[in-house]
Amino acid sequence: MPRLDSVLTLLVAIGLLLVSTAVMADDKAATRDALRQMRKETLDQLYKENPQARSQIRSAAGYAVFEVAGVHILFLGGSGGRGIVKDNLTGRDTYMNMGAVAGGLGVGFQDTRTVLIFKNRKILKEFMEKGWTFGGDARITAQVDGKGGSVGELETPEGISVYQLTQAGLSAKATVQGTKFWRDPDLNTK
Repeated sequence: MPRLDSVLTLLVAIGLLLVSTAVMADDKAATRDALRQMRKETLDQLYKENPQARSQIRSAAGYAVFEVAGVHILFLGGSGGRGIVKDNLTGRDTYMNMGAVAGGLGVGFQDTRTVLIFKNRKILKEFMEKGWTFGGDARITAQVDGKGGSVGELETPEGISVYQLTQAGLSAKATVQGTKFWRDPDLNTK
């Protein structure tokens, strides 16, 4: 039986290969531009689906937007992507990568956008400087006809609000289990 860390590494590598070609451009400036455009489009969609997110982002220490592609085959799945973190105090962008693993029965491909809103400056700085690993799984309740939980929002114990968007709109389920974020060494250099 393969070692779990080998399987996780393989799934993260597979997920990173699934990221859209626009974001995987060879030219650093073009990649940065593509990530900024993806962020704008994602935030426009989020604000349309959940207008209160705009005030959350404005009053936050910072926020991140990630483009994520994933695949799940039988009992294992993986996803990967790239994103951009905005420090609201300094206005500086930090480019990051992410990878995730998932277990459980399933088959399919998913293309999502994930928005993280950092309420705490210390957590934001730690996320940008050291990366982050989420180890828990959280599910949220979809709002139907004005009843139910908050529309598409998950709150982590660290004070990070998470929105997951699909082409169909806000997702009724957000999972952060086994997700690793880290600085992109190429895009954060001139």
